[in-house]
Amino acid sequence: MASFNKVILVGNLTADPELKKTPSGVSVTSFSIAVNRRFTKQGEQPQTDFINIVAWRQTAEFVARYFNKGKPILICGQLQTRSWTDQNGQKRYTTEVVADEATFVENKGNSGGYSAPAPYGNDAPPSYSSAPDSGFEDLSADDELPF
Repeated sequence: MASFNKVILVGNLTADPELKKTPSGVSVTSFSIAVNRRFTKQGEQPQTDFINIVAWRQTAEFVARYFNKGKPILICGQLQTRSWTDQNGQKRYTTEVVADEATFVENKGNSGGYSAPAPYGNDAPPSYSSAPDSGFEDLSADDELPF
């Protein structure tokens, strides 16, 4: 049976992300983003969901360096559930998004002045993906399309 697990979210960070290291030295950060629901019933206040995110390695370092509370962020990743037993012997569950990619939502002119890393000093904000290079190449004209 085939399966597919892909989550794409745009929201605002609810707190400053804090970069931590595992005992083996791997960077990790956990944070949450506030995502407004798309539809609101007439006469009701808009509702917001608070989504837990975990990012590893370079993605974690990127988020911790360039994002802070209230800033919009785009996250692409996978939905994951896990469980554990707490100190009181209670079974606990959580659902979170494991971020494969994180990127800016605003351009430099609208963001209140974020500092992009040196190689990305132009108008295209950087993104980071831990996925391997896809091997696709850009085609410059429609007549080069293979179909």
